[in-house]
Amino acid sequence: MLTTIQIPSLLLYPPNLCLLLLAAAVVLALIQKKSSALTLAAIGLLWVLIWSLPISAIYFGGRLENNYRYLAADKAQLTDAIVVLGGNTQSNRSNWFEPYSRLTAVDRIDRAAELYFEKKAPHIIVSGGSLEGPISEAHGMARALRQKGVPEAVIVLENDSRNTYENALFSQKILQQKHWTSVAVVTSALHMPRAIATFKKLGIEAIPSNVAPQIVIPSNMRFNPWLPHTRSLEASRSIIKEYFGLLGYWLRGWI
Repeated sequence: MLTTIQIPSLLLYPPNLCLLLLAAAVVLALIQKKSSALTLAAIGLLWVLIWSLPISAIYFGGRLENNYRYLAADKAQLTDAIVVLGGNTQSNRSNWFEPYSRLTAVDRIDRAAELYFEKKAPHIIVSGGSLEGPISEAHGMARALRQKGVPEAVIVLENDSRNTYENALFSQKILQQKHWTSVAVVTSALHMPRAIATFKKLGIEAIPSNVAPQIVIPSNMRFNPWLPHTRSLEASRSIIKEYFGLLGYWLRGWI
């Protein structure tokens, strides 16, 4: 089911909005309103052009990703627990503009395991309900952590949350039951501003521990941020979703 955040995000996703505006332009042209039709068509094409430029994704994505500085696991703060947030909207590429490689992929589970093995927290809460099918994201993340050598005894599952607010709310209940007071929140750098604001709004002592920023200029010297790139359009979906997420959560009083 689409949420109140996903619906406007999908509508503003550049290819979708462009198609809608072009369709509206055709209708206006058929009823002899050619000036309005040209205006709508131009807006749609310009919207796609702007977001096809990597510089747009780097600027708007960077304003979110750079809110909290990325720290290596051995430099992270000590907390009572690590909370790993589920989410199937993030690319695991180390860089949005480079080909995917498992050797360089960034992953929330990897980050949580690193923090645990660096003894930054003795417990890990995996938070995420079922988005599709009977298996929750929490179960999937717990299995991945065990495969990395994290003992099952230190993993606590939160299986019911469907969004970031519920991640925080249901994790808070576990913290209260366990008498834990501080957590390291693990999620993507893009999602971290909304996640931390949500946890703190509930009064949780939350420390950001995001994976490394992904929407950055790659090391490839031939890369030109001013030339259109398909990966920039793909990144725009997540960027627009996060800005709408922040607005929606603020309007609801969740941040």
